[in-house]
Amino acid sequence: MRQGRYTIEFENKPSVVEWSAVAGQKENEGPLGNLFDMIISDATDGKDTWEQAESELQKTAIGILLDKAGVKDEDVDAIFAGDLLNQCSGTGFGIRNYNIPFSGVYGACSTSVLSMINAAIGVNSGVFKRAISSTSSHFCSAEKQFRQPLEYGGQRTPTAQWTVTGAASALVSNEKNDAYPKIEKAIIGRIVDKGVTDAANMGAAMAPAAAQTIADFLEDTNTTPEEYDLIMTGDLGKVGTALLYELLETEYSINIRNVHNDAGLMIYYLDEQDVHAGGSGCACCGTVLCTKILNELKNGKLRKVLVVATGALLSAISPFQGESIPSIAHGILLTGGRVTDEK
Repeated sequence: MRQGRYTIEFENKPSVVEWSAVAGQKENEGPLGNLFDMIISDATDGKDTWEQAESELQKTAIGILLDKAGVKDEDVDAIFAGDLLNQCSGTGFGIRNYNIPFSGVYGACSTSVLSMINAAIGVNSGVFKRAISSTSSHFCSAEKQFRQPLEYGGQRTPTAQWTVTGAASALVSNEKNDAYPKIEKAIIGRIVDKGVTDAANMGAAMAPAAAQTIADFLEDTNTTPEEYDLIMTGDLGKVGTALLYELLETEYSINIRNVHNDAGLMIYYLDEQDVHAGGSGCACCGTVLCTKILNELKNGKLRKVLVVATGALLSAISPFQGESIPSIAHGILLTGGRVTDEK
């Protein structure tokens, strides 16, 4: 079903029955450190390369997810997953030994929510009984591909964000249980390009897309920010969050300050961990969603959450070819399992 111009309404309200998150040591030292299912002690995770380590992160997160849910890989109808590496190779190598039909998803740092939307569409339609959404990122592999070799030792600008080393997975199912968080609605965003060219300022590039998607969703659903316990973006960081507030207030007359937080600000202690403007990467929104947010929806601390994940659709070479940075934001409405009266 459709609601308004852009929003999808899931009639059958697919359940998120289980979730998992794996992270690195820096993430373990942040505010959510006690919520991860597993921590890797070094950047290579016992592998020969950072890329192999990222694949192992996603493989591990999915394995933990299946164990927690008590299902085997052959019990899952599809997996929607992706990462930041070329051709989503981190994902492909990570899940190649699972006997699950695979659809690769690329939304840059918005991949966690875009993957969950795809899983929810399949489950809501009845095509799938169970589907997994999954994503990963790795600080070292992302720096190597998109910025500069770590061995170079270049200085990071104040607007730069720290790519989260981690992986997050969720199992979406048609199983009905009041304890499970529900996927009520979703919105697939539109590309926005305001001409930002600084690849070290992802917040500025992505904030306009987040503002547009939030405004579209609120208009489609005829709701106001005050009706949500939380509107979480991911991952604008400090710079992008300030720009988001300004854009929403000046262009759309919408104020979300009292109900908003950003995954890039939630994953690290900004002042203590030297991450400059905050966290980024596919695993930033993914790990925050698959720890704190889903946990609190399940235990009733949160009841209604709009998660809007953002992504910068640049490639490793596009900035050197004079291209600006197109961006995207996808949203998903999650409600606590015991919420029964939704507008």
